Order: sequence, then structure tokens, then C-alpha cells
Amino acid sequence: MTVSMTGFAARRGTGAGYGWLWDIRSVNGKGLDLRLRVPDWIDGLEVALRAELQKALGRGNVSLTLKATREAGGTEPARLNREVLAGVLRALHEVEVTAMAAGVTLAQPTGADVLAMRGVLDAAAAEEDTTPLRTAILADLPALLDDFHAMRAAEGAALAGVIGAQVDAIAALVAEAARLAEARRNKAAEGLRAALKRLAEVAEGFDETRVAQELALLAVKQDVTEEMDRLGAHVAAARALLADAAPVGRKFDFLMQEFLREANTLLSKAQDIELTRVGLDLKTVIDQMREQVQNVE
Repeated sequence: MTVSMTGFAARRGTGAGYGWLWDIRSVNGKGLDLRLRVPDWIDGLEVALRAELQKALGRGNVSLTLKATREAGGTEPARLNREVLAGVLRALHEVEVTAMAAGVTLAQPTGADVLAMRGVLDAAAAEEDTTPLRTAILADLPALLDDFHAMRAAEGAALAGVIGAQVDAIAALVAEAARLAEARRNKAAEGLRAALKRLAEVAEGFDETRVAQELALLAVKQDVTEEMDRLGAHVAAARALLADAAPVGRKFDFLMQEFLREANTLLSKAQDIELTRVGLDLKTVIDQMREQVQNVE
């Protein structure tokens, strides 16, 4: 099953007197890059979340946001940290003065914007034992990841359909190239024999054996049988990767490099208009497929 690195999921949860909102999204990446924005007043939460995400995900640039607020009727309403608030207000004033001096007009922050800044409310919450809240949040994480995996799997299924069609197109072009190469080989052999005959008729001291060896060497250099065989093997390997249940993105990346190498060699040996046309079409499809493969986990 092909899994995409593109995905999104959101979820609400409650527990330990709090409510929270999850938001997780990802795009393609060469490795696993986790970016977490979670309340820093919940002891040990970020470390625990990072460990769980590393076990659950293989690749991708993943952003996770968690916002937690005390539920209405809670025993301890949030309290202002007046020292932090004063510092935030001073910083906002300095930013506004600097912007005005530069002729830039800034939108005024609302009270909610100020309260959302780190430490204005959260510092007071740090005085309580956040262990029950951390436990409740971590218990809710698997449900979020299930939704996230489901979306990435759905995206992967659509992606597999696109890549599968591109593999079929490559296979068709390889078959056409093989047919053209065979026709070219027969035509080239006839041409070489005719050229050899003409040389024998007009050249004095003609070394037929030496010329025949040179012509045979030239024919070998233009032969694309190995390239056709390797391209056929790469097509089979691509289909096997699409059917593999394990993450195959890195293997696909390497395979695309091999596809492109053989297509370039085919073009360099083509020496035929039609075979060159097919080689260029082949490179085009390979490039398109490589773009899609970048999203495979």
C-alpha cells in the first residue's frame, strides 16, 4: 500500500478538567522533521509526543499544534502573569514605535491575541500538577494519528493510481523503443554490408577484415539491448514497490535515478529519429513520475 507524506487531521478532546484541540499536518520531506507547538506548562508533554510521533511516522515534514484550555466551571481559572504581560506590552509598544518610524502601519493586536502569547496565562497553570492532563492528552493521541494515517493512506491510494498509470506509459514506450531498435539494427546491418561491399570495389589494398571489425565495434556501441532489458527490469521493480506494504519512498527515489540514467543512455545511442522521439517521450514521463514519487513515504 502506497502512503503519501501529505496529510491532515484535527480533533477535539477533553479530560482532567481541560479541553484541547489537535491539529496535525504534513508535507513531503527527505526525512522525518517534527515541529511541535504545544503548551510548555504541561510537564513532559512535548518530549512524550515527539517520541510517539517518531514511532508512528517514517518520513515527512510534520507540524503538530495543541491548544489546551481549562473547561468552564473548572476549580482554578487561569491567572495572569502580570510580569510577563508587562514585558509583552513593552515589546508590542517598541514594535509599534519602530514601525511608525519606518512608515509602516500595523494592525492593533486584540486582547485575545495578547492572552494567547506564551506565558501570559500559562505560567500560572504551571503551578498545578499537570500529570493527569498530560496522561489524558497522550491517551487521545492514537485517535488523532488514526485519522491522520487514514488521510495519508487515502492520498497514497490516489498517488499510487497516478504512478501506476505512469509506469504503464513507461512500459509501453520501452516496448516501442525495443521494436524500433530491432528495426534499426536490421537496417543498420544491411547498410554496413552495403558499405563494406562498396569499399571493397573501389579501395586498393582494402583490408576487409579490419574494416569489418571496426564496423562491428560501431554496431556494438549503438546497440541498446542492455538498456531495454534494464528499463524492463525497472518497470517490474516499480510495480513491486507499488504493491509493497512497507514505506518505499527512498527506494522509489533511487529507482527514478536508474530510470533516468537508462533513458539518457538510450538517447545517446539512438542515431534514429523515431527512436530519439520515443526516448524523449520516455524522459518526459520519467520526470513526471519522479515528481509524484517525491510524495511517497
